Amino acid sequence: MGRRGAALFRLIRWLALAAAPTFALMALWTTFFPGHTDMFCTATRGPSPMGGMTMMYLLMALFHVSPWLKLIFGSPNRAR
Repeated sequence: MGRRGAALFRLIRWLALAAAPTFALMALWTTFFPGHTDMFCTATRGPSPMGGMTMMYLLMALFHVSPWLKLIFGSPNRAR
């Protein structure tokens, strides 16, 4: 792998690590600032602050947590 390939791999790895915290922050934002969520989505919100977009962002954060788990606990496929 050349320099370009190594740089691209580092960028992809960083983006994978950035996804889960970004979605978690968006979930917090939609929970504590419900009036400001219109810039993200115009979906209707229910009476509960933990409904709608907040739950969607929490699920997205959960689905994107695997790079963090691999970083913390190690990946069995990773060369040591």
